[in-house]
Amino acid sequence: MAFNVLIVDDSPAMRSVIRRVLDISGFSVGACVQAANGEEALSLLQSQPVDIILTDINMPKMDGEELVRRLGEDSRLRSIPVIVVSTDQTEHRVRQMLTLGAKGYVKKPFQPETLREQLEQVLGVTDGVE
Repeated sequence: MAFNVLIVDDSPAMRSVIRRVLDISGFSVGACVQAANGEEALSLLQSQPVDIILTDINMPKMDGEELVRRLGEDSRLRSIPVIVVSTDQTEHRVRQMLTLGAKGYVKKPFQPETLREQLEQVLGVTDGVE
C-alpha cells in the first residue's frame, strides 16, 4: 500500500531532500505534496487527502508547533499522524511537540532508515517497504 505524504518545510532544498530520502528508504509513497509553512499545509489539506504529515518546526507565517496545534483542533484533520523533522533536539521541544499531538520526532540530519522506521511505527505497518 502506498501512503500519501505532506512535507512541510520552509526550505525547498530540505523538502527535496526529505522527498529523496523517502524514495531511498524504500517506503511506499503515493502522492507527495509539499508546503512551505503551516498555513500552506492547512490550505492543501482542504483538497489533498494525506496519510501522514512530516513537518519542520521553525517556519515563517505558521510554524510547526502551531500547525500541530491547529490539526488537533480540527475534527477532520486530527486523525492524520504528524512526524516532526527538525534540527531542534532539545528534550523540552521534543516533549512539547509530542504533547501537542505529534506521533514521532526525527532529528535532522537523519539516515533514511531512521525516517522509514518512524513512518512504519507511526503508521503501524511493517510492509511500508516496496
